[in-house]
Amino acid sequence: MEAILDHIVGFVSANAAWAPYLAFAFAFGETLAFLSILIPSTAILVAVGGLVATGGLQLFPIWLGASLGALVGSTFSWWLGLRYGPIMLNVWPLNRDPRAVERSAEAFARWGPGAVFVGHFFGPLRSIVFIAAGASMMSTARFMLANVPGALIWAYAIPKSGEIGGNVLGHLWRSLFGA
Repeated sequence: MEAILDHIVGFVSANAAWAPYLAFAFAFGETLAFLSILIPSTAILVAVGGLVATGGLQLFPIWLGASLGALVGSTFSWWLGLRYGPIMLNVWPLNRDPRAVERSAEAFARWGPGAVFVGHFFGPLRSIVFIAAGASMMSTARFMLANVPGALIWAYAIPKSGEIGGNVLGHLWRSLFGA
């Protein structure tokens, strides 16, 4: 997994013009039901944020791409739940961890739209909560009221955390080695 992460970050570093499109793709994959379990998108977006700290990339285009990707992925997952209902919660790979599905469904039943917002920030919820929102027939307006700010904040916070981490490491390096 680390080799894949290094390869992707190296590609983004060498092809800065592609960064917003790649941020879109990884954020889409991170919020799309089923794919979010298989793709280490959060780690990739944090690492790409580290490239912002080096000056190799700008944060705004990455945030824009990641925001759009998160919105499209989560909204499509909600639509899948709306269209196909609880059947979606019993499809692979969600059926491999019924306890995670149960916890996500409990969180959604307890907090409703709040779970949609929080679902952007917690991996175990992310793969299920948007489908659960649709399966429970949450209206478009209620879903979007929680989804849009969740996606926008998540898309900013993840690469920004990598940028902050990169800045801290750079500062420590310069302090220790004077370079």
